Amino acid sequence: MEDFRRTYLRLCKEGGVEPQESVLAQLQETRGVAAGSRLDLRGHSLSVDTCAVLGKVLHKDTLFTELALSDCMLTEEGAKLLLNGLCGNTTVKVLDLKGNNLRSTGAEALGKLLVRNKTLCRLVLEWNALGMWEEAFSVFCEGLATNACLTQLDLRNNQINHQGASELCLALKRNSTLQELDVRWNNIGLLGGRSFLEALQQNRTLTHLEMAGNNIPSDTLKALEQAMDHNSDRQSTMRESRSRTQVLSKEIQILKEEKGRQFLSLMETIDKQRDVMDRSTRTTSIHVGQLQEALNERKSVVNSLTAKFQMTEAALAMSEQKNHNLGELLTRVKTEKDEQRERQSRERKKEQEDSALREGKLLREMNSMSETNVQLKNKLEKVESRCKSQQDQIFELKQELTNSTAELKLRLAQAEERLEMEKKRSKQSLEDMGNLRQKEVDHVNRHLEESERALQDRILKLEGQRIQLEEELSRAKAACVTERAQAEEELGKVRVQVRLEEQQRVSGLEEKLRGLRQSRDESQSHCSQQKQTIAELQARSGQQSIETDGLRRRIEELQQELSGKDQEKVAEVSRVRVELQEQMGHLQAERTAQGGLKEKIAALEREMKVLASNHREAILDKESEISSLFEKLRLREAEIQRMREDEAQRASFLQNAILTYVQGSPLHYSPKK
Repeated sequence: MEDFRRTYLRLCKEGGVEPQESVLAQLQETRGVAAGSRLDLRGHSLSVDTCAVLGKVLHKDTLFTELALSDCMLTEEGAKLLLNGLCGNTTVKVLDLKGNNLRSTGAEALGKLLVRNKTLCRLVLEWNALGMWEEAFSVFCEGLATNACLTQLDLRNNQINHQGASELCLALKRNSTLQELDVRWNNIGLLGGRSFLEALQQNRTLTHLEMAGNNIPSDTLKALEQAMDHNSDRQSTMRESRSRTQVLSKEIQILKEEKGRQFLSLMETIDKQRDVMDRSTRTTSIHVGQLQEALNERKSVVNSLTAKFQMTEAALAMSEQKNHNLGELLTRVKTEKDEQRERQSRERKKEQEDSALREGKLLREMNSMSETNVQLKNKLEKVESRCKSQQDQIFELKQELTNSTAELKLRLAQAEERLEMEKKRSKQSLEDMGNLRQKEVDHVNRHLEESERALQDRILKLEGQRIQLEEELSRAKAACVTERAQAEEELGKVRVQVRLEEQQRVSGLEEKLRGLRQSRDESQSHCSQQKQTIAELQARSGQQSIETDGLRRRIEELQQELSGKDQEKVAEVSRVRVELQEQMGHLQAERTAQGGLKEKIAALEREMKVLASNHREAILDKESEISSLFEKLRLREAEIQRMREDEAQRASFLQNAILTYVQGSPLHYSPKK
């Protein structure tokens, strides 16, 4: 308040205007009042200069929300300056201009105020003369039509006629915020009342209308009251519907938020599962590559072992051929060493049986190793490219077999050539061959030891890799169960082919053994000289048997470990299945909850539809009542018109009768002098 008083005094000094004592006294009384107070200047006559200063002060926002200027004897110019200052104000909500005799200029200024001001809610214009000038009042009505914040308007005793009422009704048709209107004690008349009825057919916000003292018939007043009641009912129903819609919209928003949260949680879980699956696939791919490398190494080891075995077979074949060549030289000693032949024949038979058993065992082990390798290859290739990789591996095995057979044939040819050369030098090369055999045995033993060490290292690596791949294989087995049948069929075919090839090899070996037996029978006389070589060969075979036994034990241990790992994988698969079933149960529970929420939403929507239908039925009933009332009004107006016509006819008849009577009456003579 102190700031308002200071600004008032400052503006008075700047404009050279003497401040009014009454205004200063009022501002002094209201000093220290909080925001939202009232500036009361009722009964103080304000000059034009004072109105100009107040307009400048009120042009800015102040602490006042209510401005009382009733009975201030404002002039047209002063009211214009004051109202122009209020156009930019955003704090004053109530303006009282009662009894200031505002006319044309005041009406125009009020129209501009209603157009520009966006905060004024109540306007009191009682005891003025706004309706005297039709053009100025039309400007005021135009401002009222465009205004969107005024809710209460008091126009009592403003000399508004039926034309001003029609202008005011046009404004009411366009206005959508005014709720209370007071036009008592004006000259609206019957035509103004009808225009108000027409305006209320379009205006749905006006709920309180005072029209007493306007020479309006009672039936039109009743119709206006019914229209007001209808608007008030409509407003109450709209408020109820808005409140209900707000409540329902809040509930629907809550349900939508809950659904969104549930959906986001589901999406997060799905994303997490996808991330886990991606990680598992990456790790499986890495481990599959590692397994593939390990299998390739194992395959190279097996190939090296087969090559060594073939080399030993070739060495045995070479020795047998040498013995056969030496048999011709040792035929002379047959008679002397029959006993030795029998003993050697027995020992050889035992050795042959042992060698046959060892060969069978080796073949079985090779078959088991090949089967395990094929199974591992199938498992790995099923993850990446299952059928094609198996066919490629079979083709590679065939190529390797063909290469090995070609190499064996080449070695046999070379051995035959060497045998022919050695037949000539047989006598001289016996001692050299013994030394060479010893060196070869040592070399073979070294190779076998190195191979054993490499195999042990690789087996350890494979065991570590298997330990790492157990979890991945448990997952891969679930996917590989459906494809095992096809793999088993292909394995059967491969086994049949391998068995055929092995049978061919066995037949070849049997033929070789037969030739060896014949050569041994012939070279029994020379066995005394070759006892040392045979003992060395026996030692080698014993070492090989020990190595094969160790390999068999390792293979059995690996098989046991694989069986244990398979059991662990089955347990892990069962556990994963149980967890998936629990997750499915949770998801089903969430689905049921969502179904309940959907049912609630459907029930709420049904209630909304029922309420909307009820509101529509009520509105239709009200409109039907209004139409019936309008029809009644039209009938009454027709009756009134007919009565007026009857009265006019009667009046014309009476006038004619009076004229005829006057014309037919005797003349009055004036008295004579």
